[in-house]
Amino acid sequence: MIEFLLKLWGLASKYRLRLCIGIVAGILSGMMPALLMGTVVFVYEAIFQSGQIVSAQSPISRFPPFLQNWFNEIRQALESDVHAHPWAIVVLVASIPLIMFLRGLFGFLNVYMLQWVANRTVADLRTRLFRHLMDLSASFYNQNSSGQLISRVINDTSMLQIILSNSTAVIVRDPVTLISIVSYLLWTQPKLTLITIVVLPACLIPIIHFNRKVRRSYKEMQGRSADLTQIMTESFTGYRIVKAYNLEDIVATDFQNTTRNAVGHYMRVVRASNITGPSIEFCGSIGVAFLLAYVIYKHQAPSNFIGLIGSVFFMYAPIKNINMLFNYLTSGRAASERVFELLDTPNTVPEPAQPRTLNAKNADITFENLSFNYGEKTVLQNINLTIKSGRLVALVGESGSGKTTLANLLLRFYDPQQGAVRIGGMDIREVSTRDLRNQIAVVSQEVILFNETIRRNIELGRLGASNEEIIAAARHAYAYDFIMEKPNGFDTRIGEKGIMLSGGQRQRIAIARAVLRDARILILDEATSALDTESERAVQAALDELMKERTTLCIAHRLSTILHADLIVVMDQGRIVETGRHEELVQRGGIYQKLYELQFQSRAA
Repeated sequence: MIEFLLKLWGLASKYRLRLCIGIVAGILSGMMPALLMGTVVFVYEAIFQSGQIVSAQSPISRFPPFLQNWFNEIRQALESDVHAHPWAIVVLVASIPLIMFLRGLFGFLNVYMLQWVANRTVADLRTRLFRHLMDLSASFYNQNSSGQLISRVINDTSMLQIILSNSTAVIVRDPVTLISIVSYLLWTQPKLTLITIVVLPACLIPIIHFNRKVRRSYKEMQGRSADLTQIMTESFTGYRIVKAYNLEDIVATDFQNTTRNAVGHYMRVVRASNITGPSIEFCGSIGVAFLLAYVIYKHQAPSNFIGLIGSVFFMYAPIKNINMLFNYLTSGRAASERVFELLDTPNTVPEPAQPRTLNAKNADITFENLSFNYGEKTVLQNINLTIKSGRLVALVGESGSGKTTLANLLLRFYDPQQGAVRIGGMDIREVSTRDLRNQIAVVSQEVILFNETIRRNIELGRLGASNEEIIAAARHAYAYDFIMEKPNGFDTRIGEKGIMLSGGQRQRIAIARAVLRDARILILDEATSALDTESERAVQAALDELMKERTTLCIAHRLSTILHADLIVVMDQGRIVETGRHEELVQRGGIYQKLYELQFQSRAA
């Protein structure tokens, strides 16, 4: 728990001024009930015990000398002439509303300032977590589902925000209230106070016991919440398959079962959180009963009894709030463990300590003695390949032969276990990933477009590009004509993943984005394999325009698109088995010839 609070303090340290104001206001607000009880006793003694001698057992006898002098002045004014000590009477009358006003003011500042800090802190944590996830390597995303990650960024941090918002007013003010009241009572009436709080340790037993259950159940509840997010993410993005295979009832049933499981854990949290309140009330009533019996037996002064009963009343709310605080902090700790676990996840593709500057223009790309594994699965073995500047090199082979992995290593989505990738003789691990990727453009089979306008999706290739440059990129990609046919032209929103566009149109938007980037290196990952013949022609024309004067690595599924490649590299089971131009490879009679004949014979048939 202490470690959790220290982490929160570290996150909130940038808001020190407001945090300190909130803490000081909470301390002052927490001291007000004790001050109010002292004032009530003071007023009661002054008014209702007028004419009596202040005994050594009276709470007034324990007040500071200046308060005792004021007390005597008030008594004299009440017994003889009110006009003899007018200021003493004015202060007496105004003391209780003044204390309540100060309590309300400090309480407001305490809640407002600490809520402000709590919400800003969680917002910063959420941003920091999202930024950290964006910086992690591709291998991290291979091992974690998008639904689980969304749940941690949104649900866990939102729950942490709610918890901190509910606990910030309690975390300073109520402990101070409890300590100040108990201190006041021990100072003024030690014997009666000890009789009253003798049952206090019994209140701690249910608090400790049920807080453990809260933490376990809350952690399970957060896990079920992540499962719900995963089910929704898969169902919404894969709605076509869900409907095509009549899976609506299946996914709805999975959602219902997971929801019920989450509700079960939530109700355990509710039971464990709320059962401690009645326990504290029962223990408090036993303490009051002991006090009442003692007062009756010893014939104590009424002011003593009134002061203690009033103090017990003021103590009950802080004790209950502190109990809820422990529940909140326990729940917050469970939520934060998942968040901080992600923040502590290291990046398997680290940035160089002193990055060098990369210039990919007129630079050759070299894969040198390259080997790479996904866990225990070997994907690439001893790859040696040089791509000359300005040339088109095509990678062909069966699925799983390592073509896309080779492109991913060039983009430094992963680092190889052995060997190196060099651009212009420079190991790309010596270059910052941002600098490296700024000089590479990618057009893949799976086009990623955002629920933005066409203009914005193209502009993502180079942020800040002018409108003229965006239009020029669209023309080069043979996309301008169909864009202008849209109702709002370049300002047309295209929906999630570009759902409002056809496959060929999406590809040409992606090509326009790559044109605008104007990178020296181009990666084409089966960019036309999912298109019909007419769309393929338009997209291929755009690609031909894009590849001019660029070093291009083309992963090809349709061999007809790479017949004029400067070099064709045939891969099989993670190895390079053949290299050469199209005519050479066909005449050689190896794997490439079989692939070529298989494709063209099937087309002829």
